[in-house]
Amino acid sequence: MPKSVPYHPLKIKSLTDPKFAAVYLTEIFEEEEGDLELKIMLSALRDVLEALGEPKMSAEDAKLHLEKLDNLLSGEGTATIYALANWLKLLGLKLTVAVDEGDEESSANATELAEVGNARSG
Repeated sequence: MPKSVPYHPLKIKSLTDPKFAAVYLTEIFEEEEGDLELKIMLSALRDVLEALGEPKMSAEDAKLHLEKLDNLLSGEGTATIYALANWLKLLGLKLTVAVDEGDEESSANATELAEVGNARSG
């Protein structure tokens, strides 16, 4: 019977390309039309840290960077998004906003935007 190839090392090797890592995170963040599970996002960000950060950082710095990720994602509000942006910047990545080229029905209307604003302030 042929041996299977472990997936994780192959995934980490692929993620050493920053462009691939950016596409990987974009796909994870867009998973299930916004129904992103924190556990999945954390796993993806840890994989990117392993691929892009650890070769550039000491083991101690990589460990601290990982702890910082856990702390920042447990926060709430706008500080979390800025902290995540800074966390990614240290890995050579950045957060961006792009136009959704999907179908027109998925466009946000004024009511949806108001609901997002109310959820944020509540």
